[in-house]
Amino acid sequence: MSDVVVVDEVSPGVVREAQDLIDAAARTDGQPAVSEQGRLQLRGGRRTGVRHLLLRNDGELVGYAQLEDTDPVEAPAGELVVHPGHRGRGYGRQLGQALLDTSGKRLRMWAHGGHPAARHLAQLLGLTLFRELRQLRRPLADLELAEPSFPAGVTVRTFVPGDDDAAWLALNAAAFAHHPEQGSLGQRDLDDRKAQPWFDPRGFFLAVRGGRLVGFHWTKVHSAEQLGEVYVLGVAPEEQGSGLGRALTTLGLRHLARDRGLPTAMLYVDADNVPAMTVYERLGFRTHETDLMYRTET
Repeated sequence: MSDVVVVDEVSPGVVREAQDLIDAAARTDGQPAVSEQGRLQLRGGRRTGVRHLLLRNDGELVGYAQLEDTDPVEAPAGELVVHPGHRGRGYGRQLGQALLDTSGKRLRMWAHGGHPAARHLAQLLGLTLFRELRQLRRPLADLELAEPSFPAGVTVRTFVPGDDDAAWLALNAAAFAHHPEQGSLGQRDLDDRKAQPWFDPRGFFLAVRGGRLVGFHWTKVHSAEQLGEVYVLGVAPEEQGSGLGRALTTLGLRHLARDRGLPTAMLYVDADNVPAMTVYERLGFRTHETDLMYRTET
């Protein structure tokens, strides 16, 4: 069996190979095995704390994994994918073991979609389940939401690229201080997203109080799937409980349904975030699929 090669940066040719592999697997599995952030890091050049693991068979890339070690507290996070035409040959276990070895036996690993094969691999590697991320969906055709009512003193406008970057990054960090993946986004991460074809500031709503950002709802449109996404919704800690989050949610959903004419909305939420799950379920969202994260025993 071929060895796994670990590199800090991949060439444009390898980026294309890895992206083709990810796309082929997604067509079989129903969703990408590598997250949006992972795909951006794959093609975004060298990044501190990010390593790429490449597995070839007779020169063909048959497996790809990524390890991100940027959180000062949490264990490194890994994702892996094996080409559908090369499964059942132990490549997944080989890549998983390489992630373990590269992380120093301190690893968190995603299993997007929670497929049985991924669960089995986690068991073989001695990992335990500790996080469940749910994708919720609801139809928009029957959406009947009243005009959103914002707290007194709050106005809403749309994001201005460049002008609002620093203020949004600061608010995002404060709103997601408990969520290292989202709260640690920096300027480069924001620039990566602004450069994507789906980025549209007209669907990026900012709540302002006294000239200061206090909340936001960033929507995203998946054109090929005709899906509208509650991409990121955040509220300043001091505004929690004011009704701002619900008003921003309503505003974004009305935009996706009426302005963009989309038939379905989706969002991601941690299963143990009971307040958020309650809000979204009251808005008609239901679980569509689940992503699972496993980790080494600590």
